[in-house]
Amino acid sequence: MCARAALSQSAKRNLAVQDLAMQNLAINVLLIGSGGREHALAYKIAQSAQLARLFIAPGNGGTSSLGDNVDLDVTHHSAVVAFCCAHKIDLIVIGPEAPLVAGLADELRKAKFDVFGPSKAAAQLEGSKSFTKALGDEMNIPTAAYARFEDVEDALAYVKEQGAPIVIKADGLAAGKGVTVATDLSEAEAAVKDCFAGSFGAAGHCVVIEEFMQGEEVSLFAVSDGKNYVTLATAQDHKRAYDGDQGPNTGGMGAYSPAPVMSKELIARVEREIIAPTISGMAERGTPFSGVLYAGLILTEQGPKLIEYNARFGDPETQVLMMRLTSDVLDLLLACAKGDMGTIAPTWSKKSALCVVLAAKGYPGPYENGTPITGADTLNTEATHVFHAGTKREGAELFANGGRVLNITALGDTISEARDLAYETVERIDWPEGFCRSDIGWRAIPKESK
Repeated sequence: MCARAALSQSAKRNLAVQDLAMQNLAINVLLIGSGGREHALAYKIAQSAQLARLFIAPGNGGTSSLGDNVDLDVTHHSAVVAFCCAHKIDLIVIGPEAPLVAGLADELRKAKFDVFGPSKAAAQLEGSKSFTKALGDEMNIPTAAYARFEDVEDALAYVKEQGAPIVIKADGLAAGKGVTVATDLSEAEAAVKDCFAGSFGAAGHCVVIEEFMQGEEVSLFAVSDGKNYVTLATAQDHKRAYDGDQGPNTGGMGAYSPAPVMSKELIARVEREIIAPTISGMAERGTPFSGVLYAGLILTEQGPKLIEYNARFGDPETQVLMMRLTSDVLDLLLACAKGDMGTIAPTWSKKSALCVVLAAKGYPGPYENGTPITGADTLNTEATHVFHAGTKREGAELFANGGRVLNITALGDTISEARDLAYETVERIDWPEGFCRSDIGWRAIPKESK
């Protein structure tokens, strides 16, 4: 146990008040993760006047210019606690979902550290689709009709009874790839069999089958301290690998913010019917949600409905959000971690942001690692930023080290302007082994002329 854990309750309360009140307080931050989301968070955290030192575990080829990349096994919770003690960490920001679902935030809070990210129990909102569906039932949250199965034959019988189109989901974490929107019965049956055959590991031991909902998809983010919450900006991403929303689902091939389809009235309705009942329902269960609540929504003829929740920032949505955020991100993260969000009000640029993901050829299937990338390190300006995801450095050279590799993000007065600047920047990167979609923003740009 480190010295911080031995503070009296009174002393800890006094420190919490001082931390929030003293805007020039220098704090040490540990950011956990290695993707484009974490590079974007590091980019914004590094701009804070409150920051003393930033550590990123493990980070990537881009985050090393913003802080100290550290080789830390985040699955070894006691090692993370020991690191935080040794380096006098004041705030831990957990980026990916897997450490949250595994309970890392709980272990850090037991050691009396401030953590941005939900508990293991609250992270079930992402870690178990059936958990979220049950909460929706309790709180009358509009969502798709569904059934849950632990037996393949029962699931197949249900699919045959319901017909297609229909949606098959592995219940647990599957890196964004455990969902099949089946357009015919054979595809639906194959998806069910794949889940139970172990294609998604333990995530597919239980399967949720949902009705197919028709409409435009959009994302809304909210940050909650378990009691209060504030909504952030809207975004829309592009899940399919290829132009025209063709090909397999991916972790995301691009995004933009704001989403023109989301009016102030529609955002208020989503807050009233979906976000607020979720926050209150989780508190009533004794599992208050503290962190970022990422609502994947679909705008149906009956109104907005919840597709699913993520218990962390989106990727690549974080890249466009951090480009547009004009207030200090540490104010938001600290207030959430300390349970005192009553006066927090993030501010946003009126400009639009758009992100194009450069991925390794073959992604989301097999792809080659270790291919060299040149030209990516000289492209950052006030209006453009190349966020790294799957990269590594060997001396001065940069190499691909993952499926989604670079996230080229740009600001513009309109989404079309941001798109043009992003693609101009893509053309200046020399990486023959990479590919990207050429139509990021296709939903929003036609709306600009109306």
